[in-house]
Amino acid sequence: MTDQTPENTQLFMTASMPCPYLPDRRERKLFTHLTGRRASALHHLLSENGFRRSQNLIYRPACEGCNECRSVRIVANDFSPSARFRRVLRTNADINVTTCPPVASSEQYDLFKRYLETRHEGGGMTQMSYADYEYMVEDTPVQSAVVEYRLADDPNQRLVAVALTDIMPDGLSMVYSFYDPDLQHRGLGNFLILDHVSQTRAAGLQYVYLGYWVKDSQKMAYKAQFSPLEVQSGSSGWQLLG
Repeated sequence: MTDQTPENTQLFMTASMPCPYLPDRRERKLFTHLTGRRASALHHLLSENGFRRSQNLIYRPACEGCNECRSVRIVANDFSPSARFRRVLRTNADINVTTCPPVASSEQYDLFKRYLETRHEGGGMTQMSYADYEYMVEDTPVQSAVVEYRLADDPNQRLVAVALTDIMPDGLSMVYSFYDPDLQHRGLGNFLILDHVSQTRAAGLQYVYLGYWVKDSQKMAYKAQFSPLEVQSGSSGWQLLG
């Protein structure tokens, strides 16, 4: 079997479908499979060019007449938390963080389902079975981890948040994260990102990759708060968001 390289990688295009972020728009994605010994190297190369991993696929929006979905990453060493983010860190100082192998558990899945049913009711992922979740976590051809967040003072060390994360040569890529919807006051979504910034620094890496950002999408607005933020700008490469 021939090793996958940038030169022999085949790219495919999805069919057009409604855009989940902007009304009256259609989306299409360019994608390929990640396989073989060089999957990690190809993953990093394509990520540098605005692609994003989902299981053993890596994709990038390729929408006709629209270029609003743009990859973003936090410059970890230059990040300084705002007063609001410092409050989030203090509020969650009682949480233990454990980096685990990419192995699914029923405990994770139960939290995942509760999160989706509360935060993304009616979305396509709400129909995912345990086998689907297991596939999402474990079908990874690159170096990945499941980061678990538990309440330290709880007798049962209750699981309150999870981040599926890829470890890249220059940083951490947050593939998917979810948390206890009953703990809104803690700001767990922001806390997970702040913790990944700390982990990136501790590992001597540079960036936290946050996926796509759409300027006019309310769903994506929170990402712009993590300054300095770099945006992938096609042939111009990564540029600081002004």
